[in-house]
Amino acid sequence: MTQEEKQLNIQWYPGHMTKTRRMMEENLKLVDAVCEILDARIPISSRNPDLDAICGTKPRMIILNRIDLADPAMVRLWAEYFRSQGKAVVATDCKSKKGINGFVPAVRALLSDKLQRYAEKGQVGRPLKLMIVGIPNVGKSTFINQIAGRKGAKAENRPGVTRGKQWVTVDQGLLLLDTPGILWPKFDDPEVGMRLAYTGAVKDDVLDVESLGCSLMRMLWSRYPDAIRDRYKIEMPEDAQGWELMEAAGRKRGFLVSGGDVDLERMARVLLEEYRSCKLGRFTLETPDMLKEAQI
Repeated sequence: MTQEEKQLNIQWYPGHMTKTRRMMEENLKLVDAVCEILDARIPISSRNPDLDAICGTKPRMIILNRIDLADPAMVRLWAEYFRSQGKAVVATDCKSKKGINGFVPAVRALLSDKLQRYAEKGQVGRPLKLMIVGIPNVGKSTFINQIAGRKGAKAENRPGVTRGKQWVTVDQGLLLLDTPGILWPKFDDPEVGMRLAYTGAVKDDVLDVESLGCSLMRMLWSRYPDAIRDRYKIEMPEDAQGWELMEAAGRKRGFLVSGGDVDLERMARVLLEEYRSCKLGRFTLETPDMLKEAQI
């Protein structure tokens, strides 16, 4: 583990998230299935392992969101993996509404047995109810707004905006129970915490931004060096450290302070913004093979 990784071993479990877990457990009996929204760039790190225990045997659906920012080939691989685990899967980009129209048909397919039982009892039109869950900042509120065709749910690009329980009507046959984003008690694997921080699921102001930027730069250099070369016009050794890469990129950008030193904090914030806005490219940072190694 590098020094950068050690500095980013995040442990964060705000009180409202404890309250959210209790609320989810209490309301599970009200719903027919649970729909979990993941960030397609980090499907492992954006999953909350507590949800498996919370949801029990309820039918499950996975929404791979933000596919516009992820590697398309890896989106397909992850979809295949989750389907192999018995879960329904829909891949979406809420900004362009790509994949949104596939949600309701997927719900009806997932719960076809229940719909048939309703029909046999003469309860045609009885609504299906889904609980929508996900960690902060995976686009949950935006997804719900797109599905419901409304602008009611507050959607912001920062964690922890949705706080209370909200029922949302999609149509006469489908109700969604929106829940606040919830993280788990701690991140045993510091890399999980870092990947969440890269994508903005953990607030930047609770982290050392310079260390986060150096860690992200080193990871991208090791996996996608051409993207870094092309964006920042630098050429460095293959084993260059994160801070060395940051200094080289910052100097190219002219981010200098008195004495000619590079403003690493400014460079770190630029790197994070350009990664999150996809200016560097479409990257998926995790593969299904990594699940065996993940300690979350």
